[in-house]
Amino acid sequence: MSSTDFELDDDNYGDDDVGFDESSGKISAKESLEKRRLIDDLLAQRRLERELKDFDYDFDDDDLDDED
Repeated sequence: MSSTDFELDDDNYGDDDVGFDESSGKISAKESLEKRRLIDDLLAQRRLERELKDFDYDFDDDDLDDED
């Protein structure tokens, strides 16, 4: 009778492991999404910085003095 107890215990552990793997997969997907959003934000920031470099900001001292 003790051998059947062990078999039942083994079956119960197998079910618990499957549930744990599914939950860890969900956490991994959430972390992956957060990382992807962070990467997207960094790429957008770099793109905007490149666009700002393309603008010509030539301010002469003469132009600033004329405003006073």
